[in-house]
Amino acid sequence: MALISLEDLDGLDDDITDDITENPEPIGEEDSDHLLAHWQAVASTHQVSVPPEMTGPIHEMTHNRQQREPLPHTPISRHEKMGEELFEERVYAAGHWACVTRGEELYEQSISIGFMKLMRFICKENSTGQYLGMTVPVLSTVPLMDNGVTFDKNIQTSFFLPTEFQTNVPRPSDPDIAIVYREPIRVVSRTFLGTTTEETVTHQIRQLWEILGARDDLHTDHYMLAVYENPGVPHRRNEIWFIGRQL
Repeated sequence: MALISLEDLDGLDDDITDDITENPEPIGEEDSDHLLAHWQAVASTHQVSVPPEMTGPIHEMTHNRQQREPLPHTPISRHEKMGEELFEERVYAAGHWACVTRGEELYEQSISIGFMKLMRFICKENSTGQYLGMTVPVLSTVPLMDNGVTFDKNIQTSFFLPTEFQTNVPRPSDPDIAIVYREPIRVVSRTFLGTTTEETVTHQIRQLWEILGARDDLHTDHYMLAVYENPGVPHRRNEIWFIGRQL
């Protein structure tokens, strides 16, 4: 099956997923092929392969894309300049996360492969045998090398378990997925749109530091990338998070 061209990506995701979410009938083979081809085309730009067995999770997440539970958090402050939001401070609640750590050659490969593993966990490859539901954002923890600039190869991608499963935690079928309990965190966040490559994330980190200036209350050896849309969305919403040393 041939991959669709990159020029087709902008309209394809919305056209297909809008039809699927509005139509309760089972997804047809033609839509199946288009969805998989769309994801394969997007992934190919990051030198990542999407295998045919991802068809089921892609369908499940597409069909349920309007049902997303936001991570529980408390807004602390919001900072603007001339009507433009510069950054926001929040505190996120403690809870259980499903985490995958990958150390691929490229940063984009690590987060893409990690997210595909989490998708399969969410979409029935767990001890409940059921679709768990989606929470947003999905986080990737980005550690830096000793030089404070270069990304470490080991990137952890994490999915916060929905409220229903916080007390009765499902076990993953994939041994690469670990269930981790994390304490509350305070973050400084800044929104940006588009793809998330090492280059774009590095630029966002540098830009937020320029806005904030010197601050001793934030970690400088690791950051978090928060992604609100699936990798098939061309102009997806993301945030760069700086992590507070204390709440």
